Amino acid sequence: MEERKASLGLTRRVHSGRSAEEALKGVDLNRNIEALIENPLSHLTPEQLQRDVRDFARLKGLHEHLELLERAAQIAKDPHFFDSIPGVTDREKEALRDERHRSFRQPRALYLTIVICSIGAAVQGWDQTGSNGANLNWPEAFGLNTERTSNDFWILGLVNAAPYIAASLIGCWLSHPLNYYLGRRGVVFVAAWFCFFSVLGSACTQTWVELFICRLLLGIGMGTKAATIPVLAAESSPASIRGSLVMGWQLWVAFGIFLGFTANLALYQIGDIAWRLQFGSAFIPAVPLIIGIYFCPESPRWYIKKRRYHDAFKSLRRLRNTPLQAARDLYYIHAQVCLEELMLGDGDITSAEGKEQYTSSGRYANRFIQLFTIARIRRATLASSVVMIAQQMCGINVVAFYSSTLFTDANASERSALLVSWGFGLINFAFAWPAVRSIDRYGRRNLLLFTFPHMAWTLLAAGFSFYIPDESPAHLGMITFFIYLFAAFYSPGEGPVPFTYSAEAFPLFHREVGMSLAVSINLFWAAVLTVVYPKLSDALTPTGAIGFFAGLNMIAFLMIFLWVPETKQRTLEELDYIFAVPTRKHMHYQVTKVIPYCFKRYILRRDVELEQLYRFSSDY
Repeated sequence: MEERKASLGLTRRVHSGRSAEEALKGVDLNRNIEALIENPLSHLTPEQLQRDVRDFARLKGLHEHLELLERAAQIAKDPHFFDSIPGVTDREKEALRDERHRSFRQPRALYLTIVICSIGAAVQGWDQTGSNGANLNWPEAFGLNTERTSNDFWILGLVNAAPYIAASLIGCWLSHPLNYYLGRRGVVFVAAWFCFFSVLGSACTQTWVELFICRLLLGIGMGTKAATIPVLAAESSPASIRGSLVMGWQLWVAFGIFLGFTANLALYQIGDIAWRLQFGSAFIPAVPLIIGIYFCPESPRWYIKKRRYHDAFKSLRRLRNTPLQAARDLYYIHAQVCLEELMLGDGDITSAEGKEQYTSSGRYANRFIQLFTIARIRRATLASSVVMIAQQMCGINVVAFYSSTLFTDANASERSALLVSWGFGLINFAFAWPAVRSIDRYGRRNLLLFTFPHMAWTLLAAGFSFYIPDESPAHLGMITFFIYLFAAFYSPGEGPVPFTYSAEAFPLFHREVGMSLAVSINLFWAAVLTVVYPKLSDALTPTGAIGFFAGLNMIAFLMIFLWVPETKQRTLEELDYIFAVPTRKHMHYQVTKVIPYCFKRYILRRDVELEQLYRFSSDY
């Protein structure tokens, strides 16, 4: 065992007598060949830890909390042995036990933050579906010919795609500079105003050009909000339930989609102004978002990034049950961020004497370049891009954007098409709830690998159902059944995972620009699908178009299997070790260990154990 420790460089770091920062230089976050997950404090002697904590408190202006920080650092170093640490009260011990056994027992401020983030997600969902029902009327109101052979049909697709074009090309990329100056809360506040005024403007437009411009403005708000809210939720949540809380983004996007379909169904018979009300009704959830975000604590990690440790501690005290837990998380985050800065930099590279050095004045362009040039960050970019583009490959947004048109193609009446679309929104929301527990229990990766094959066959079955004779009641019934089944498999898997995964995958100093890229990829392909799908359906027939997406589901399954590592129940900073594992090693493990295991376990029905890829330094 000691030889194994020595081979990993652990024994040397324990007894070297060096400071924590010097000890961290033995860690490589770009090439973690051993797939080892380390606590950066675990190798320090008690004297080293005490000295580092005192230096930390002095340099960060937290000397009045020194005694609390010393106890907290010991818990951060040895989290399983808090009972033996002197000075920990019974209430604090109970709170620490609750982290394992009653993980959802959290303070009100944390749940307030999640609720407000959920309202922001509902705004996103309602904005997406406002055009779904309005598509049946607004083109006629503006004198457009939407026959499939007409060029005006491209205008319909362009107007529908406008929010996603603006979000992917402008809104997502504004989130980084806005986050730098305004913080997470400030960005959400600004984005909410864009979502408020733009939908009211859409309801008052007199030409399709005006409608197009209003929807572009809506996209700016959607993009900045989508790139920021999951990050705010992820940075505020404890590791054990981060997936459950951050997945609230997609859960409440689904709820917003359901509310949008409800508004479409309730308003479609009003008359000539129905489409205006369907567009404008999306302002409703923006109002509580504008008001509520003021009462949420700012992200403690954003404060740490700005070197405002005192404010970060105040924020963590609101987001954790006890000051001890807040101090523990503050010091542990600080230790991991020091490692990130040491190994990855904060975004600005300079060259001196032929060597790359990282400075403290990170710039936006360099951080973007580093998404592709620094190995640890490049792997996070690859994985988050895969899960994001897979959301468009699976075909869910074709149904969300064009369900009314899709069911009209299946010979449904306008009322029936809106009613069936409403049912789709309800299924999408209801079946997202199981993921609240399963995303942290079974993991992000496992949910994706389980659901994608099922989405493929249900889409294929829905496509073939178009061959049922039109006059048969089973024609619409079977199409609807398989589309609903498709949504039921999508909602607990590819629904919540992409935004949750992307919000946690990147290191602190690259989180905004990384999330901006991931969301931009997602929304850009949403825009492409929105423009192209009507013509694709016309060229391939609905059966061919839906079958095309069924094939894309299986391609996405392979991409996830090879390139997306698991991130469940690790702190945001510990994920540095996950993404430090080389992609080739991860792929080799999946092909040579996981596939044979699955064949023996589920085909040959043998009782075999899967060799784990990741190991913890505490195991040695």
